[in-house]
Amino acid sequence: MAGNSFGQIFKITTFGESHGAAIGVIVDGCPSNIEIDLDFIQNELDKRKPGQSKITTQRKESDTCQILSGVFEGKTTGTPIAIIIPNEDQKSKDYDHNKDTFRPSHADYTYQTKYGIRDHRGGGRSSARETAARVAAGALAKLFLKQKGIDVIAHVSSVGFIDSPEVTTSNVDDFVKLRESNIVRCADAETADEMIHLIDSIRKEGDTIGGKVTCYIKNCPVGLGEPVFDKLHADLGKAMLSINAVHGFDYGSGFDGSTMRGSEHNDAFEAHENGKISTKTNYSGGVQGGISNGMDINFRVAFKPVATIMSNQETVNSAGEAAEIKGKGRHDPCVVPRAVAIVEAMAALVIADHYLRNQIYK
Repeated sequence: MAGNSFGQIFKITTFGESHGAAIGVIVDGCPSNIEIDLDFIQNELDKRKPGQSKITTQRKESDTCQILSGVFEGKTTGTPIAIIIPNEDQKSKDYDHNKDTFRPSHADYTYQTKYGIRDHRGGGRSSARETAARVAAGALAKLFLKQKGIDVIAHVSSVGFIDSPEVTTSNVDDFVKLRESNIVRCADAETADEMIHLIDSIRKEGDTIGGKVTCYIKNCPVGLGEPVFDKLHADLGKAMLSINAVHGFDYGSGFDGSTMRGSEHNDAFEAHENGKISTKTNYSGGVQGGISNGMDINFRVAFKPVATIMSNQETVNSAGEAAEIKGKGRHDPCVVPRAVAIVEAMAALVIADHYLRNQIYK
């Protein structure tokens, strides 16, 4: 199976299945002498792990990671870093009912048709369980970026039709503190309460709902990204659309920009006494011509409702016969509270990779 690797210089390859012995990642190209903060890495994984609250899946995984190589005396050595995360709470029997039946809007039919075989236990390789490996790798990228003064922060900005007002990101620590003060990870407390109530009511109905995560990349230097096929926003888009359940990506003004005039949308430049150049507005989302312009990068990621619902659905089986299926097991009623960590991780991987790629021009 191809397509398991991401990045060019700061490159990751993930492995493992939802109900296998473990999942993991190989990180190649991480610079040497990066101080490894194991508590930080574990904290990032804890934000994504299941069983956090009443509005997430009740599968219980500690997501305790083990670093097997590439680190010596607390620092990266520049060699490949191997990380594994054991699976601890698999309940494979919960998936026996769909061994020969295709779940609507899952990868069952496409995997079976493409490969002639599939792991029906939790979706196998197609499960969002794989994203824990990405979060571990993204934590390494974050540690590298912190040395460069770059921060990647995100929060849940909408659930269903409930939208958060614009939040301030001027102080990263305050933003994160506000976001982590509630189980839905929205940086606006009043909106968070509404979101939690909606998700919990949807859960009790046996249904699911979608939402959006907004991400900000702060203090990104000018010059990251390539001008044609490897535009920075294009690579960010690819990273986000590779996440399970993501159905949309926009940056800066996004689709709203299509309703504006050029006289409204253009970001006028201004010079400062310290020699720095910035723009008065940021409809470009921090990227112009596919290259970062020094303004904060901002983008939104839209997640569809979880496909597993606790009511009967019409489908077909592997023999092409009409069938009926009902969701069983432990599933998220809404993925966005846990997806915040995944969005940050993938964004950090893109920025770390482009930061290193940009060094050839120095």
